[in-house]
Amino acid sequence: MSILIMGNPKAFLNIHRQEAGYRPVHDRIHDFGEVEQTLNTSERKLQASRCMDCGVPFCHWACPLGNKPPEWNDALYRGEWELAYHLLEVTNPFPEFTGRICPALCEKACVLNLVEHEPTTNREDECAITEAAFREGYVKVRVPERNGKRVAVIGAGPAGLAAANDLNQMGYAVTVFEKCEAAGGLLRYGIPNFKLNKAIIDRRLKVLEAEGVEFRYGVEIDINSQFLTLNTDYDAVVIATGTPVARDLNVPGRQLKGVHLALELLAQQNRVLAGMEFDDDERVTAKGKDVLVIGGGDTGSDCIGTAHRQGCKSVTQIEIMPRPVEGPCDLQNPWPNYPRTLKTTSSHEEGCTRRWNINTLEFLGEDGKLTGVRVQEIDWQPNPAGGRPLMVPKGEPEVIKAELVLLAMGFLKPEHPQYADNVFVCGDSANGASLVVRAIASGRQTARKVDEFLK
Repeated sequence: MSILIMGNPKAFLNIHRQEAGYRPVHDRIHDFGEVEQTLNTSERKLQASRCMDCGVPFCHWACPLGNKPPEWNDALYRGEWELAYHLLEVTNPFPEFTGRICPALCEKACVLNLVEHEPTTNREDECAITEAAFREGYVKVRVPERNGKRVAVIGAGPAGLAAANDLNQMGYAVTVFEKCEAAGGLLRYGIPNFKLNKAIIDRRLKVLEAEGVEFRYGVEIDINSQFLTLNTDYDAVVIATGTPVARDLNVPGRQLKGVHLALELLAQQNRVLAGMEFDDDERVTAKGKDVLVIGGGDTGSDCIGTAHRQGCKSVTQIEIMPRPVEGPCDLQNPWPNYPRTLKTTSSHEEGCTRRWNINTLEFLGEDGKLTGVRVQEIDWQPNPAGGRPLMVPKGEPEVIKAELVLLAMGFLKPEHPQYADNVFVCGDSANGASLVVRAIASGRQTARKVDEFLK
């Protein structure tokens, strides 16, 4: 039995957390290139050395994939980049995705975060390791021996790709059916290019295809009419269709031109960057407009960044929930729960009026076009009967000027019928909208369930 000894067990005492940071605002808002910068090799090794090989590494426990940051951080510190990547890929099939867009649950659980509020830069280290692996040729195509059985995967988002990858490596002949023109799901059509360049997705898809995964694009599977055929042609079916229905806001004026679901903007913009063209009446654009984003999560933030790059006049973001606490600690939601602290993204830094405890009452317009939104400031009070707090109006309603409203209020969890025993559901389609890292973990878990069933 070998014992891991960190190369510099005292580094965390004299080396502070250093993030790569973002490109300057005046530079990045004029293009859709990735906003995050990178540290040089020497600085990256120093950051990896800060991992102190805790006796109880909570980062393992917090990561849905079970990543092992102490092991690959130590390899990175020692300059063993290939070893670092192989340690990383054991638990994570797509570290180039999570290294860019994961909220880094491991860092929230890092002992250095709990004590000093300066966690190890696991996410950035993960991304740096993976980029080095692709650059240096450490990512190898592995074509497994086939076992004679076939599996269909419906949906090529992160969960579907993870399930397809693992099942393929187990020896199954995997066919992925995707209704869109390319794979990636929300990675491609929901997350802006300034957070995840789509060439990163295409690079991984080439590896999966070389390893034997078959992709069929532009194929939308109707579960009611086509499922029997799939069950006949394949030994098992994995449903990874995500959460396609966004939460809408049915208030007066919803039909006005200028009110859109967030993904109508985000998906279209990503398609435009991929070379697709849209007529003027189809185009959803913030150019020259006052924009209101309803919803305070990551999707709302992505809308803000996209609006700036399209040339908006102004952006306001409203959220019906109270303002989160500032600072690293949330006394109302202590560890090990995820901290509900104020999150300021790169998009917020580019300019945005943010307001909380705001309820939307009505969309206002002239000649069928949106001109503003009537809103109401509210308070949340304890419910005497228990359960959800009560929303109480506060002050007088007001009007926020807007020619474009983007609804970014999350997605509805799909409902599924009772399927045959050889049908498995994974990712957001099974659990409701969540993180990419959780979708990947669910895809991997489902692949193991399929394997156990077919054996």
